[in-house]
Amino acid sequence: MKTLYLDCSMGAAGDMLAAALIELLPEPDKFIDKINALSIPGVVVEKESSVKCGITGTHIAVRVNGTLEDENMHEHHHHDHGEHEHEHHHEHEHHHHASMHDIEHIVNSLNASDKVKNYVLTVYGLIAEAESHAHGRPVSEIHFHEVGTMDAVADVTMVCMLMEELAPERIVASPVHVGSGQVKCAHGILPVPAPATAYILKDVPIYGGKINGELCTPTGAALLKYFTDSFGEMPVMKTQAIGYGMGKKDFEAANCVRAMMGEADDKTDTVLELSCNVDDMTAEEISFATERLFDGGALEVYTIPIGMKKSRPGTLIRVMCKEEIKEKMIELIFKYTTTIGVRETETKRYVLERRIESVETPYGEVRQKISSGYGVKRCKYEYEDLARIAREKNISIEEAKKLISM
Repeated sequence: MKTLYLDCSMGAAGDMLAAALIELLPEPDKFIDKINALSIPGVVVEKESSVKCGITGTHIAVRVNGTLEDENMHEHHHHDHGEHEHEHHHEHEHHHHASMHDIEHIVNSLNASDKVKNYVLTVYGLIAEAESHAHGRPVSEIHFHEVGTMDAVADVTMVCMLMEELAPERIVASPVHVGSGQVKCAHGILPVPAPATAYILKDVPIYGGKINGELCTPTGAALLKYFTDSFGEMPVMKTQAIGYGMGKKDFEAANCVRAMMGEADDKTDTVLELSCNVDDMTAEEISFATERLFDGGALEVYTIPIGMKKSRPGTLIRVMCKEEIKEKMIELIFKYTTTIGVRETETKRYVLERRIESVETPYGEVRQKISSGYGVKRCKYEYEDLARIAREKNISIEEAKKLISM
């Protein structure tokens, strides 16, 4: 499986992620030309060599209307100064703002694919939601500073285009080093990670460490949150390309994001099977328990009729889940079933690669599940979408399938 691993042991910022991914391309300069052909207002992107702690990597410089953003602008968002990116704040620029609506307008006018535009707007949506939460104001009132907006658009768009071009089947990132201490911003002094960054990184493993400074910016956090499938150790993989994306500042450790692309042979994964036998639950109670277990994150829940002691008919309830949510699942089984014991078995499973694509039809958008691997490929329409068309047209599911396949 084509796997991308991102080492964020020195945090992440938009420009660092872009630089690391550019190094994975066979022809990085051609990509820079492609970025500059996007027509981001006033933006020219340059790639330069950068050395940190003896390691050579790439630094991305973004010029907006001829000015090198990194030298004299603050961080992208309206209250965070990224240690990695732009630190100095110009008071007189305080009142120039770009809203989410303005960002949408800029992105929709770019000379990029719809897929990339959708990526960019979703990432910006995560940032706006986090800013909104941090400031207690609706997303419609959230503003990004106009100075610093265009280079942020460039950073995010670059990463989104690179993800499309590199097309990894799976993205794994290390736990994220966010830095420590405090950071100056337009509103005063904030703790690290800044509130927006902390909000975006909910459910992501993060740590502070000894380095004083803001290592992960809201942009970096949002890109990681959106693209990464899982956070943890580097998987066993045969690496084919390695990229180092350098930040602007110097710390005692090399200030970079490292990206590694390669083949991870893991068509198998390990799942746990948790089982229990019950003979005193009604059908409704079993149905409710099944529903709650799925809601709790189970991969699969199914029941098998069994014969128990004293010839009583009973039910075997089996739950399949990932190791990391085992404790939670066991709690839910005890809570929603009448069992007094749960058995655990570790099982290897072989899985086809799965992805979901949306197909535009005259009857609305229909999602399609595409599974491939082991020499087979199969497609299946999403049941809920078929059911919606069947209800609207008063026809059978079979007829709805034929309609959208025409």
